[in-house]
Amino acid sequence: MLAVFKKELKSYFLSPIGYVAIGLFLLVFSLFFYLTTIYQRAIDMGNLYFNTARYGLLVIVPIITMRMFAEERKNGTEQLLLTSPKSITGIVFGKFLAAVALIVITLVISLMYYVILCFFQAPNIVPVLVMILGFLLLSIAAISLGMFASSITENQVISAIITIVFLVIPWFLPNFGEGFEIIDLMSSYQKFPAGVISIQEVVRLVSFAAVFILITIMIMQRRKSVK
Repeated sequence: MLAVFKKELKSYFLSPIGYVAIGLFLLVFSLFFYLTTIYQRAIDMGNLYFNTARYGLLVIVPIITMRMFAEERKNGTEQLLLTSPKSITGIVFGKFLAAVALIVITLVISLMYYVILCFFQAPNIVPVLVMILGFLLLSIAAISLGMFASSITENQVISAIITIVFLVIPWFLPNFGEGFEIIDLMSSYQKFPAGVISIQEVVRLVSFAAVFILITIMIMQRRKSVK
């Protein structure tokens, strides 16, 4: 797993993908920092992280996940990957954690907005850290979905479209019953921007990620068995 993680993380920065993803993320962060904080003369960063999560992840997650398995399949390197001595679980988690690491790097950089506010009036750091934790959990859930999409197609564009559609559909279906709320990731990111850790939201996001990681492992294991 560690070898796959290092290889995948390195590949993000040996290609434009890593820089484009981080750059776009910071662009979205900066836009909402101006609109929700500077323009409104507020020090509450809840809206900053909420809006960036809602709109930023919609663009960034497909970019960093669409190539995970689809590119391997298209380039013909999937067979080498599946026949290697590495376990499928290790391969999936290695790729998954590399994408998560990219998000972590961006979130660390996002602390510069907190530093900027400190020049005016320092907001409480604890709620900010809670917001970042929730943002990370939300990102993990979205990445697991994008990874799954990449595992079922060799076309990176189709993988990205599947991820975007799944993330956007809940916007237009506001009357979900409680049993269907789990597919609306943003519904599990309501209390974090207020600086509150909700066990229910944590469990929902972690469960969502676990399910799609498991499904991805099963898909790749099946592909390996037919090679």
